[in-house]
Amino acid sequence: MLDRQKNLIVLGIDPGYAITGYGVIAYRNNQFRCLDCGVVRTKASEYFADRLLQINQRLEGLIESWQPHVVAVEELFFSRNTTTAIGTAQARGVAVLCGARAGLPVFEYTPMQVKLAVTGYGKAAKQQVQQMVRVLLSLQQIPKPDDAADALAVAICHAHSGNRETALARGGYQS
Repeated sequence: MLDRQKNLIVLGIDPGYAITGYGVIAYRNNQFRCLDCGVVRTKASEYFADRLLQINQRLEGLIESWQPHVVAVEELFFSRNTTTAIGTAQARGVAVLCGARAGLPVFEYTPMQVKLAVTGYGKAAKQQVQQMVRVLLSLQQIPKPDDAADALAVAICHAHSGNRETALARGGYQS
């Protein structure tokens, strides 16, 4: 049974408008446990606002179900495709807003911060990060799809950060 008072519950989000990854972890005494992970998929054929609404509704449902103490969102890595970057930024805004509307502290981490926290090397390859997620969470396999593993990495990054204390004040978590 999960004791919210003794476990820090973190919802990690890897935002995207086609696929948004999510990962929920419990953290206690330097031990991690995966509670849930997966993705929110939207179809390219759907109206863009409806796609954002689907992401919003699913994230709100996850927050309601898991009652996390904190939300951790990956910051954008801008590539050459500005259209994709703008859409992803909008999905990221939805994720940040969902956490804020639920009254949760929302923390943002760069891809380099996530890699450093999970592997100890800020320029680690994606496969190294995914393998460390598997190891840290004592999973049999690397979570699939990649976006779910990435979201779990963001959650782990937050648990490893010095930002855990904010959850103490807001969510009743006891370290």
